[in-house]
Amino acid sequence: MRKAVFPGSFDPFTIGHKDIADRALGIFDHLVIGIGYNIHKSSGDSISERVDHIRDIYKDCNRVTVEAYTGLTVDFARQHGASFIVRGLREVKDFEYERNLADTNAAISDIETIFLTARPELGFVSSSMVRELAANGYDTSRFLPKIKGF
Repeated sequence: MRKAVFPGSFDPFTIGHKDIADRALGIFDHLVIGIGYNIHKSSGDSISERVDHIRDIYKDCNRVTVEAYTGLTVDFARQHGASFIVRGLREVKDFEYERNLADTNAAISDIETIFLTARPELGFVSSSMVRELAANGYDTSRFLPKIKGF
């Protein structure tokens, strides 16, 4: 079974997050949406309220698990037997941060990171992202195989 985790602060009201999770369901047999939290920060809904809300969104899909977690994403992925971490790209400025995070995860685990984009009408990512990165001196050749959803 191909299983992936989608970690972070999944917010069903933020444009693009649900779209990225739904795209992941088109690729993987099971998706674990991990709501990461910092016990020293609080804002908006409680973690349990957010988890419950997202569970409600996917209540009719037995291929989705939603949990809160702390600690390293790779440890969370291992706990669930996931071989992939899904990271969402919604803006060009997110790319370098996400790529660095993916490199760190790869260095400490054998779990691959795959990048998915929001549909252009829901986010700010389009094929022009690659051109912009190249124009700013980035070697995009190593990223292209991992970018899906254009």
